[in-house]
Amino acid sequence: MRMLAALVLALTAVASPAVAQTPAAASAPAPGIIPQVRAALNANDLAKAQALAEGFRQQHGATPEYLEAFSWLGRGALAQKKYDEAERFALDAYDLCLSALDSRRMDDEPRLPIAIGAAIEVRAQVMAARGQRSDAVYFLRREVETFGATSILARLNKNINLMNLEGAPAFEIAAAETLAGTAPSLASLKGKPVVLFLWAHWCPDCKAMSPILDEVRRTYAATGLTIIGATQRYGYVAARKPADAATELAYIRDVRRESFPWMDESLVPVSGEAFTRYGVSTTPTLVFINRDGTVRLYHPGQMTREAIEPVIRAITAGTAQRRE
Repeated sequence: MRMLAALVLALTAVASPAVAQTPAAASAPAPGIIPQVRAALNANDLAKAQALAEGFRQQHGATPEYLEAFSWLGRGALAQKKYDEAERFALDAYDLCLSALDSRRMDDEPRLPIAIGAAIEVRAQVMAARGQRSDAVYFLRREVETFGATSILARLNKNINLMNLEGAPAFEIAAAETLAGTAPSLASLKGKPVVLFLWAHWCPDCKAMSPILDEVRRTYAATGLTIIGATQRYGYVAARKPADAATELAYIRDVRRESFPWMDESLVPVSGEAFTRYGVSTTPTLVFINRDGTVRLYHPGQMTREAIEPVIRAITAGTAQRRE
């Protein structure tokens, strides 16, 4: 998903006049700083990851690539449950990103939003890990007020939903259009178990889940289970070719027919607003809704059949329970 820069070193061989010149020999591309930092963190070497990031900064300055790499330090420390270090890295990354915003807009390039989004996310998750969940939600909502007009809004909402949505009423799917017909409102489906599957036409993980969801749909059809496959426009079609709204909608229909042949087009709302409210910065995102309209599970990312099964059993059984 992230755009990784590569540092390429070219070595040129010089032949003597009596010998035909050979083609230049190139070394294998050196990995950019972001994968280097991530590799160190995957090896649980936080000190090395920090040294790599600092070395890059000394050579190149606080570039957006550095900021994204540095933001990984907070995530690495959080994964190791080093909450004080994670918080310190997150605060430092946040301050560096704010300084960068003095001379550029948030969405002038892709790495700065990733970096500041990660810094905010880590701070909130540290609060939650310390038992300060309500403080974390309040903090995230303040960041929404600050950055609500930027690309990180969905990511902020995702983190709020992860902490606050389960056990609460599901957000209505407000959509003026579908692929065909009129989609039912969630209010009209109250009394039925619902799976909200938020997918993107370009998303391979979404397409990989198609047979799983089809099997679930068929297995639990008698319970009234309804799967709503909401999506949105992205402004492009295959190979990220820019497209107008009508062209992209036609392309989404083609993807639906090819990858989700079981999906009723009247159950495919096309709604950027729904994606924003449900915090779809990760595709697919799945929301499992009890018969009483409350959220049983909010899950950004792909799920296996084995992971889905107990949740489906719970929502089809008709009991509501908040996940702790």
